[in-house]
Amino acid sequence: MVPDGSRTGHIDWVPGPLIINERPDIERTMERAQLDCELEKLHAESHGWALACCGRDREEAGEVLQSAYLKVYSGKARFEGRSTFRTWLFGVIRRTAAEERRRNIVRRLRAAAYAVIAPSDTGAGSDTALEIAQRQERLLSALRELSPRQREVLQLVFYHDMTIEDAAAVMSVSLGTARTHYERGKARLLEKLAGEANDAA
Repeated sequence: MVPDGSRTGHIDWVPGPLIINERPDIERTMERAQLDCELEKLHAESHGWALACCGRDREEAGEVLQSAYLKVYSGKARFEGRSTFRTWLFGVIRRTAAEERRRNIVRRLRAAAYAVIAPSDTGAGSDTALEIAQRQERLLSALRELSPRQREVLQLVFYHDMTIEDAAAVMSVSLGTARTHYERGKARLLEKLAGEANDAA
């Protein structure tokens, strides 16, 4: 059984090493301790990216992340050193999420319809918590109005501190395509948020 790392914050299930193909004629094994260290270091970001790929559905994101880790540990997904480990891992997660969507499209549509944000404090400071939750909801609402590619590239650049080039690698698109989605998505997002601010005023 694969533990749900999204809830525990740790990765305990380790069935085997990761095979790395640096060149077609050379194979070496990443030491399991090194692999554990890399995945543990990236776990919080990986979970955030899985959430973004799964319409903020935490249950689905947890399943996708487990499946992605399984691919990594079993060698089904192989790191070939053509990018950073993080960029490669995010690509594995994105492809795994796409597979999950194809298997359960009804669930995916339901998850994309809403996002649940609960204030962390309902007592003292509840006004501030409510205000933060409202801002988050406005941002998520604006993001949901973007195209999937625009949402993805903005998530990678702003929330995961990737370059547009790295984001393009994760999304399996050209740099020019990623840059176009980034610029258009950013413009639409700012326009939407500015419009809401003017309406509130």
